[in-house]
Amino acid sequence: QVQLVESGGGLVQAGGSLRLSCAASGRTFSTYHMGWFRQAPGKEREFVGSISWSGGTTYYADSVKGRFTVSRDNAKNTVYLQMNSLKPEDTAVYYCAAGRATYDDWGQGTQVTVSS
Repeated sequence: QVQLVESGGGLVQAGGSLRLSCAASGRTFSTYHMGWFRQAPGKEREFVGSISWSGGTTYYADSVKGRFTVSRDNAKNTVYLQMNSLKPEDTAVYYCAAGRATYDDWGQGTQVTVSS
């Protein structure tokens, strides 16, 4: 099991940038695939992006491709979500998740609000 704590959310104007961090506990972080998800008010949680345990493979939702970048630093037990060219529709609570076959461990989320 991995404990996850997100940080870095906040209020930003459209076109701006934010970097979210997700700090993980435990000595096995480097063996977990990591994902970022988000949930806007009244909507279902949706996939944003993911990164393999080694950092060699990343995937993105079409809605964020080219604007968001997922990266990780296994030495710091941390995964990042760099968000550029933010849009009001990116407003949501952002969650990181860890897993091997499925995402079993989740953080508490961090709010991102993009004003127009």
